[in-house]
Amino acid sequence: MSMTMTQKILAAHAGLDSVEAGQLVLVNVDRVLGNDITSPVAIREYERIGASGVYDREKVTMVMDHFAPNKDIKAATQCKMCRDFCDREGIVNFFDVGEMGIEHALLPEKGLVLPGDVVIGADSHTCTYGALGAFSTGSGSTDMACGMATGKAWFKVPSAIKFVLKGKLNKYVSGKDVILHIIGMIGVDGALYKSMEFVGEGVASLTIFDRLTIANMAIEAGAKNGIFEVDEETVNYVKERSDKEFTVYRADADAEYDATYEIDLSTVKSTVAFPHLPENTRTIDEVGEVKIDQVVIGSCTNGHYKDLAEAAEIMKGKKVAKGVRAIIIPATQDIYLKAMESGILKTFIESGCVVSTPTCGPCLGGHMGILAAGERAVATTNRNFVGRMGDVTSEVYLASPAVAAASAIAGKIAGPLEI
Repeated sequence: MSMTMTQKILAAHAGLDSVEAGQLVLVNVDRVLGNDITSPVAIREYERIGASGVYDREKVTMVMDHFAPNKDIKAATQCKMCRDFCDREGIVNFFDVGEMGIEHALLPEKGLVLPGDVVIGADSHTCTYGALGAFSTGSGSTDMACGMATGKAWFKVPSAIKFVLKGKLNKYVSGKDVILHIIGMIGVDGALYKSMEFVGEGVASLTIFDRLTIANMAIEAGAKNGIFEVDEETVNYVKERSDKEFTVYRADADAEYDATYEIDLSTVKSTVAFPHLPENTRTIDEVGEVKIDQVVIGSCTNGHYKDLAEAAEIMKGKKVAKGVRAIIIPATQDIYLKAMESGILKTFIESGCVVSTPTCGPCLGGHMGILAAGERAVATTNRNFVGRMGDVTSEVYLASPAVAAASAIAGKIAGPLEI
């Protein structure tokens, strides 16, 4: 039976020769992930079912990133529960203040996800790791609890949509623009419970960080997962971070897809998602006059060094517009250190930005940049739902690091070639 990349991974982890769309399978998982919001719920369920000892101390992972450093007593209590649990269970990969990062940037950086892996995480953007050729998807905290105890998870095998990428992106156009373009094209339910599979010669022109961004936002199109075909760049990235063996799965030439889209990357423009859905997209030349109060450059979607470097290139020698608050959040400690050593953080500070320790922070309306009534923000984050970053009357405009940086300087939504 012909299978897609995702179907081959699920079949292998279920111990089956083949699977088909709609089939229910019990699979062995290679990693179970939680954060400081979702893990406490999973811990309570884990204890309620009487589990005694996680299935693998190295494969269960918790990252304190959403409300850390702790923003209030409730956040501190949540994190303490995670710390106590991981200490008691001997969890090897527990990441806290000082050695943490935003989870979906941290795990690839640490070499904790490999091509061909199955990863479940009690966070919807766990689909990020598909950039490395893994099947990774968000789960509920109850599924996380069962995964911690048994190392297994149930799935309904998804059908797939193929995205054939051609050409090469233009300067200041990035993976963020590609995924916003796609979501604008197919809608927030256009890939509902499907696998978004990215192939074609254009993939080679995308950095791993572009791919991480695209896979990260597959969920914004309703997808079960996003996954990229593994190439030389993937292999080099993984081998620099891990010495473990892995398996590469490629779709069969005659695999069935619900739809196929061809995208010429050279035609993709800087794209902005207007409130209050990621599908509400306009290219930069269609934006018009939109004044802003805040810019956020960071998150699991766009807090990589590449993102910060591009933003700094645009902001160097310029000043953030009066009345605009510009917040820079490196996604991990290593990225923070590299940005400091290269002088990028100096550029941001001289431009009038504030630089934060790695945290999800304002992305989910947590802390470090909450919006007041009526305020507008341009953010490199992944969601712009009503009230996502603060007051229900505030507005979030999703954009690339290049557009966010240019907007901070202009005081309104602007493209990098406009300032």
